[in-house]
Amino acid sequence: MSKQSHLLVKPKKDAQPYHSISPESAKWNYLSFEARQLDKNELWEHQTQENELVIVLLSGNFKVDSNMGDWETKNGRKDVFSGVAHTLYLPKNTDFTLTALSEKLDIAYGWCKAQHDFPAKFVTPEETPVVIFGGDNATRQFNDLIPPGFGCNSIVVREVYTPSGNWSSFPAHKHDERILAEDGTVLEPIQEETYFYKFQKPEAYAIQQVYTKDSSLDEIVRPRHNDVVMIPRGFHPVVAEHGFHCYYLNFLAGTDQCLANTTDPDHEWIYGSWTSKDSRLPLVTAEMNNQ
Repeated sequence: MSKQSHLLVKPKKDAQPYHSISPESAKWNYLSFEARQLDKNELWEHQTQENELVIVLLSGNFKVDSNMGDWETKNGRKDVFSGVAHTLYLPKNTDFTLTALSEKLDIAYGWCKAQHDFPAKFVTPEETPVVIFGGDNATRQFNDLIPPGFGCNSIVVREVYTPSGNWSSFPAHKHDERILAEDGTVLEPIQEETYFYKFQKPEAYAIQQVYTKDSSLDEIVRPRHNDVVMIPRGFHPVVAEHGFHCYYLNFLAGTDQCLANTTDPDHEWIYGSWTSKDSRLPLVTAEMNNQ
């Protein structure tokens, strides 16, 4: 039996948070990620210290009281396939208490060190940009929770819906060396990334490859519900198992607040080959949050 990849992280049973990834555990430099569930009226108290932090609502409702403001969700989705996320950005030096308002609250959050102060910001499903990207059987849906230009230091957050049988994060791309154009535009940043997966059924899975052109990293993993795949470097395409739609939540942090990347040159021609969009998309909309 082959050993489990060091890139694939399984959820901790009967533990809160049920995921906890740090620069120390991941052996990288920038990004931390956690996911936790809370029962109704349970509290989570935290101080961001020198970090900016983003909370993504996976299911349920919560309220947050802090020294930067107070917020409450009213129409939190029942699960990630039943609507769009509420997203809360909190800057460094924020003291807050999050209270679960639903019987079972599921949240994910990521953070990284911040050099500058930005205002806290609460983004509702109705305010979240939704993009249908790609084509043919590589069409997928992006919900841009913390997009480039958001008003923060370096964190980027996006949730992605890949229909059954489709490819995603494809053509394969990477963001592991900082490349600048002559005018200073970032063509590729150094960014670490987590893929946090959810599926509608426990038997479902995706397949993800993480590889470099020199083959110093070349792994294929099979993430299931609530698994995390860490992307320290390299190209990282995904395919959703036939018969099951795939959701993953991306947190990225590194040298720049952008989504610039470099495509695997062997596959770049595919961008010009698409002739249609997958009619199954969008899989979720903000209107679903109110149903």
